Amino acid sequence: MSITKTNPADNESPSIHSTQMITPFLWFDGKVEEAINFYTSVFPNSEIINTHRLPGDAPGGMGKVLTGTFKLNGVEFMILDGGPMFKFNESISFFVKCETQQEVDHLWDSLTADGGQESRCGWLKDKYGVSWQIVPNALGKLMGGPDPVKAQQVMQAMLQMRKLNIAELHAAYDK
Repeated sequence: MSITKTNPADNESPSIHSTQMITPFLWFDGKVEEAINFYTSVFPNSEIINTHRLPGDAPGGMGKVLTGTFKLNGVEFMILDGGPMFKFNESISFFVKCETQQEVDHLWDSLTADGGQESRCGWLKDKYGVSWQIVPNALGKLMGGPDPVKAQQVMQAMLQMRKLNIAELHAAYDK
């Protein structure tokens, strides 16, 4: 069985030439092409590097994407349609730093859309079951400040939130 590349520059995968030493590898059970397109549409500075399709004559293949490599905000990921043997869980998540509330809102709303699930303290699962932490940089700055009482106030406020709210974190700090 051969694999058809959708954008072959040569016989080597472009990811072999990546300068990124560690690359997250996602094992999916179907919907690989959909997931690649979704993730690259949500995050800025993202691109599809390559996809490899099963040939149409492969059992169950019909040209579906088997593997792919893509970048989300400059970070390379690999993805595989490996079947139902393994499932995502919260023990692995992607921590996404955000500068503005607008960025938090965009990522939160996009990743929880169409079947994603909100959790607490900035955590969510997207519609594919992948866990994300959408965290404003302000949280670390406020909790790392010199006043432990104010830091504790911020921690208590954060524990009550689902999507983190920068204005509410600042209000807790300023109490």
